Amino acid sequence: MNDKIKKIVLAYSGGLDTSVILKWLVETYKCEVITFSADLGQEEELDYIEEKAKKTGAAKVYIDDLKETFVKDYVFPAFRANAVYEGQYLLGTSLARPLIAKRQMEIAKIEGADAVSHGATGKGNDQVRFELTYLVHDPNIRIIAPWREWALGSRTLLMEYAEKHGIPVPTTQAKPYSSDRNLLHISYEGGVLEDPWNAPPEDMFTLSVSPKNAPDKSEVIEIAFINGNPVSINGKNLSPAALLKELNRLGGKHGIGRVDIVENRFVGMKSRGVYETPGGTILRAAHMAVESITMDREVMHIRDSLIPRYAELVYNGFWFSPEMKLLQGMVDDTQEYVSGLVRMELYKGNCTVLGRKSDESIYSHDFATFEKDRVYSQKDAEGFIRLNALRLRIQSLKKRILV
Repeated sequence: MNDKIKKIVLAYSGGLDTSVILKWLVETYKCEVITFSADLGQEEELDYIEEKAKKTGAAKVYIDDLKETFVKDYVFPAFRANAVYEGQYLLGTSLARPLIAKRQMEIAKIEGADAVSHGATGKGNDQVRFELTYLVHDPNIRIIAPWREWALGSRTLLMEYAEKHGIPVPTTQAKPYSSDRNLLHISYEGGVLEDPWNAPPEDMFTLSVSPKNAPDKSEVIEIAFINGNPVSINGKNLSPAALLKELNRLGGKHGIGRVDIVENRFVGMKSRGVYETPGGTILRAAHMAVESITMDREVMHIRDSLIPRYAELVYNGFWFSPEMKLLQGMVDDTQEYVSGLVRMELYKGNCTVLGRKSDESIYSHDFATFEKDRVYSQKDAEGFIRLNALRLRIQSLKKRILV
């Protein structure tokens, strides 16, 4: 492992960390550094990234549009599972990292690179997500994690380094947030947010208006699903990426999808994060509504019992693990009949299900009605209850005898 590194592929976002890392890699390793930026829907953040990377020292720049792949092959599978980490986090960053790292390794192979690098800190989850994926695809790849090596131990020092070397960065002393944006969400950490007592500043938010400033008139939309995947909004068929983008627009307009949580990182510490996930919040609620009329009770309950485990695997970086493949296969089997239409009302931070219908529905009005019916004998419930109570009655009788 003491051999000189000849070529590095860096996962490059153009933010503070990776901008400094690019310059640092060139100066430290004295070798060719190729940058790779994944277009996952961060929009304006990519406008000048090629020019910036080359000015900072990149020998070659890759910018790949992976938006459709991201939503179709990473976001939608997780939403078929209704995945949510610790009850609130919809895994926006967690789902993006394995895709970025996988493509990064493909580029490393194309370019004959002997090392890869990323901008994740030694305190966070992303280092694990990147590196588990690297090692799945090449067990012998050299990994350079600057945050675990260099003397630049804070973002304040990084900003000073960037200023010294004339590297333009979006982070400032006034807004020192670390953020990650893609089609599913945007996240914020650091700065004033490090004190969980501080409310997030309103001018920080990007994808959504404050519910206080959202329209006073609600908006009703319809989302259609086929086999657990959304396919259209208001009767218009859309590609996965276009559909999620439109839900983001609708949700953001109505102040939907803001979450402020203190979560448990994989490395062991607690961390405060603020997230905007407007489209994903609507999508999860709508998906659960279709499931409520199309999924068998026991199948649903078994799948639901595995949601925490599924979310934990994604959060901890095990997207390409054997256990993840097993879980995803089971989840997808449960979605065979999850097709239908959901009507949602969007209003001041809330998305409410107004109605749901499906040709695959196993909801029966004849059985559920409180009016007179000919299909259900209410007398049958007496025996059902007494049989379920049998073990409870026996325990109670035994206690009385002992007393």
